[in-house]
Amino acid sequence: MKVEQIYTSCLSQASYFVENNGEAIVIDPIREVDQYIDMAKTNGCIIKYIFQTHFHADFVSGHVTLSKKTNAQIVYGPNANPDYKCIIASDGHFFEIGNLKMEVLHTPGHTLESCSYLLYNEDNEPHAIFTGDTLFLGDVGIPDVAQRYKNTTKEELASILYDSINTKIKPLSDNLVVYPGHGSGSACGKNMMKETVDTLKNQKLKNYALNGKFSKEDFVKELTENLPEPPAYFPLNVKLNQTGYMDFDTVLENSMKKINSKEFKELIKNPQIMILDTRSSKDFIKSHIKDSIFIGLEGRFAPWVGEIFKDINTPIILVCNEGSQKEAITRLSRIGFDKCLGFLEGGIKKWTRDGNRTESLETLNSKSFIDILKLNKIDILDVRRESEFKNKHIEGAKNIPLGNLKEKAKDIRQRDNLFIHCAAGYRSVIAISILRKMGYNKLINISDGFNGILQRDLNESCFNSSLETTCNNI
Repeated sequence: MKVEQIYTSCLSQASYFVENNGEAIVIDPIREVDQYIDMAKTNGCIIKYIFQTHFHADFVSGHVTLSKKTNAQIVYGPNANPDYKCIIASDGHFFEIGNLKMEVLHTPGHTLESCSYLLYNEDNEPHAIFTGDTLFLGDVGIPDVAQRYKNTTKEELASILYDSINTKIKPLSDNLVVYPGHGSGSACGKNMMKETVDTLKNQKLKNYALNGKFSKEDFVKELTENLPEPPAYFPLNVKLNQTGYMDFDTVLENSMKKINSKEFKELIKNPQIMILDTRSSKDFIKSHIKDSIFIGLEGRFAPWVGEIFKDINTPIILVCNEGSQKEAITRLSRIGFDKCLGFLEGGIKKWTRDGNRTESLETLNSKSFIDILKLNKIDILDVRRESEFKNKHIEGAKNIPLGNLKEKAKDIRQRDNLFIHCAAGYRSVIAISILRKMGYNKLINISDGFNGILQRDLNESCFNSSLETTCNNI
C-alpha cells in the first residue's frame, strides 16, 4: 500500500494518491493532472476512482479532466449534484482499490455534501482517514457560506458539522492517520496547525472540535463568530467544480502567447485588461509599468489574485521574469482565472530597451521609518488582517486589510506622505500598486514591514493592541 500526499503550498491544499496491487485512486486533485497520471505509470497501475470530498470553493479541482484522460470514475458522497457523470455514493458505501477498501463517511457541515473517506488496509483494519475540509489539523472547516445555501444558515451548518465530527470521526481508532484537505494559511479554516499529517489520537488531544473543550452551543459560536465574507471568486470556483471547466492543457495553450511592446500598449488602452506583474517585490519597486498590479509568485499568489481581481473572467496580461510564465498561468488556472491573454515578450528589460517608460516606488526600511516616526506625526496604513492588527499595531495607524482595500480606499484621507506596511513587505507592495492605479500618490513602502519594526529599538508605548486608538504624535 502506498499513500502519497501532494501538497500545493500556494493554495495550502493537499491531494492524495493511493495505490495497491495495480490500482490507484486520487483524492481532491488539483487542476493540472498529468502528475497523477505520471505517478500511476511509475507505479505500474491504473487510476480507478477519483474521490471528491466536496465542491471546492478555493480552487478548481482536476477531477473532470483526470476522469476524461484515464476513464476513472468520479465519486461524490450524498447531496452532491454535479452536471457531469459520476458516482453519488451513499453513506457507508465501500469501494475496492486492489486489496484495500475505502468507506464513504458522509460528514456534512463545511458543505452539505462534504464527505470523509476511511481507508482500510490489506488486513481490513482502518488505517487512515481523508477528511477534506471537515476536519483540519487543529481546526475544522468553517461553514462554507460561499455556496449560499438558501435554506441553511451558517449556524445550522456549524451545528451539523459538530454532529458529523462527534458521531462519525471521534469514535474512530486513535491509531488512524489523518490526512486533511488543507494546511495552515487556507481561508477554509481559522487556525490550522503547520503540520499536514497527524494521528487521530493527537487530534483528540489538540483539536478543540475533538477534545471536549466546547459544548455544541459553544462550538457553533466559536465557528461562526466574526466569520468573514468569502472571497468573491469562491462561489465562481464552486460553480466550475459543479458544472465542469476547460481542460488545463487548453488554458495553457491559449495563454502562452508572447505580446510585443507595440501590441502590449494597444491592449492596455482597454481599461478592462489588467496588467499583472508577477516578479519579486524588489524588482517591482525598482521598475514597473504604469498601472500594473503587483502580485509576486514569491508569495500566496493565486489566493491574492482571487481576492483582488475577484472576477475569474478578468482579462489579464502578465509581466514575468523570463521562464516563469508557465508557472504564473498554471497558478492562475488553479483558481479559475483562465482569461490570460499572454505575457510581455522580453519582460521589463525589453520594454525599456524599446524606449518605453517605467515607474518606481519609494521605499524605506524599518530603521529609517522609525527615525521619521519618532520625530513626526505621520499617516500610517497597516494592510494586515484585522486579527494581526488587533494583536499589535503602531498607535495611530489605520487598518484596512489588503483584501478590502479597493472598496475601503475612499476612507483614506491623505494629507501628506502615506507610509504603508504589512507584516514583511509583500502585501504592502500589492497595496501600493492598487492605490497607485486608483490615483493615489506620495505612498511610501516599509520594506521589511511590521516584523522589521518590532525588531527595532522602539518604545513599547508606541504600540497598541486595541482598535480604539487615536492618532497621536509618537
